[in-house]
Amino acid sequence: MELDGIEDLFNATYSGFEDTSSIPCSVNIPGFNTRGLTVTYMLVFVLGMVGNSIVVFVVCCMKKGRGTTDVYIMHLALADLLFSFTLPFWAFDAHAGWTFGTALCKILSAFQEASLYSSVFLLACISVDRYLAIVKATSVLLSRHLLVKVLCSVAWLGSGLLCLPAVMQRQSMHAEELGRTICYESGERWLVVLLVLRHTFGFFLPLVVMALCYTWTVVTLLRARNQQKQKAIHVILAVVVAFVLCWLPYNIGVLVYSLIRGQWLEVESCEMLHGLETFLSMTQVLAFIHCALNPVLYAFVGQKFRKQLRLTLYDHGLIRRRHQGSYSRGSVNSGGSSRSKNTMIAL
Repeated sequence: MELDGIEDLFNATYSGFEDTSSIPCSVNIPGFNTRGLTVTYMLVFVLGMVGNSIVVFVVCCMKKGRGTTDVYIMHLALADLLFSFTLPFWAFDAHAGWTFGTALCKILSAFQEASLYSSVFLLACISVDRYLAIVKATSVLLSRHLLVKVLCSVAWLGSGLLCLPAVMQRQSMHAEELGRTICYESGERWLVVLLVLRHTFGFFLPLVVMALCYTWTVVTLLRARNQQKQKAIHVILAVVVAFVLCWLPYNIGVLVYSLIRGQWLEVESCEMLHGLETFLSMTQVLAFIHCALNPVLYAFVGQKFRKQLRLTLYDHGLIRRRHQGSYSRGSVNSGGSSRSKNTMIAL
């Protein structure tokens, strides 16, 4: 999935046509504010690094009570951390162009794509895990924990394979139309076909898996009419919905762009092209914000995450007992039994 600056992306679109003289449109987006984009990226970088670091810290501090979903959530936070790490470079690129050379262009592009693919794979794994736990009522915990390790490894391996084209094809090049250097993936038609396949297997098919699993899960919960079980799904559903709302519009836009770039679709007017530019510029910012959103969802939707965070801070002496409140007394005085019986985000 291409995550370059919008102007760079559409400069690449123009260069992909055989006869660029037939398209007399400006490559610049009218009213596009690069400073605002730079500030947004840096703000998301700070929030993403802090929020996801807290999630990883809390899960790592869990000893006996770590559930299968918690492991997936930790890997999801690691993927968001990897994505957040790249944002300062893209922030600088949005403002002044790419000045970091071809090597970093390849590496950072691979990091971004790997983090995105691993996120959607992990969310699909969570949906399957919840399906097994709620619909099938799977009680073989040892095999499920082994399955978690295997699936997390497969998710990272699959995302690594899908980002290989970025490693091979991305390069730093000077764009005459923009008057600056860009980090760009070359536009041969076979690569466009590969890009469409990456979208299909790295985004849309996992979404189908999530939709099927959560449909059966919700139907089962509605039949059970168990309030506790129905609350258990809220956090993960919020995470999945946030991911879809943030990334689906941008993926659709980039898929259309890819078809235009490979001359599978025709741009009939400058208005259509600029409309797509505007759509991509808005959805790209929304997509980047997502890496800082999951910790917020855990804090506001997941009551058990807030309790586990307070307990972790208490155990490390970062807050006093009176700040910990009733939960610390119940958890500590009971010998940690609540931690062994409940999953942090739980599900």
